[in-house]
Amino acid sequence: MLATLAFVSQFWPESSGSDLAPSYSSAGIVNSASNQAPLSPNAIASLYGTNLAYDTASVTQSDIGSGALPTVLAGVAVYVAGMPASLYYVSPLQINFLIPANLRPGDVVVFVARQGTRGPFATVTLLTASPGLYQVDGETIVATHSDGSRVTTAASASGGEVVLFYCTGLGPTNPDVISGQISQTLAPIQMLADLRVTVGTATLGAQQIFYAGVAPGVPGLYLIQAQLPDTMPADPAVQIALGAQISPPALKMAAQ
Repeated sequence: MLATLAFVSQFWPESSGSDLAPSYSSAGIVNSASNQAPLSPNAIASLYGTNLAYDTASVTQSDIGSGALPTVLAGVAVYVAGMPASLYYVSPLQINFLIPANLRPGDVVVFVARQGTRGPFATVTLLTASPGLYQVDGETIVATHSDGSRVTTAASASGGEVVLFYCTGLGPTNPDVISGQISQTLAPIQMLADLRVTVGTATLGAQQIFYAGVAPGVPGLYLIQAQLPDTMPADPAVQIALGAQISPPALKMAAQ
């Protein structure tokens, strides 16, 4: 790692004495679903800071003509362990990017490069998995019915129904994914035996989880297709866990 940092510093020195240089810290690099650390390979991450980009840009169809997410967007790149990361979104205050899927757990260095200007080296810790559920707001998770329509207060989920949860950070898959590649192939997670999904006070059995793996067409996004308990409280809390890593508590799903 030290040799890599020395090489980058030699040919891409950090800007100094400029209030326009990208500014951020390790604490501002988090799981995009949970908004917390830690992270894991093939997780979608958010980096918060200032002066990260001159413009705001999101990935468009023209950016993925090669079948993969771009590694440069609006003149901005993010490097993780010396590798250019795939990008979803850049703005002056936030970047959403993909932790490369081929990395191993451990400490890695992240930095932002913006049109010849480099921000500081920030060290983040990668674990095998870092589960986080995507949210509609600070209290409610994103879930859909089997027909793809959103679970909402007006169209809530029912006991015994099969729903989809949307998450990131569920770790390696079988087969392995190619980092950033737009694939239409299902790939279940390798840690399926360690996956726990809790709805209200009930932990779903293995027979109630029909799929847990990557979402075709969206690198870094994972799906859990599961059957809800026959009986559950209104608007139950939902958590997912892989080993000791657990998604944030107190997140609910609209349900009768």
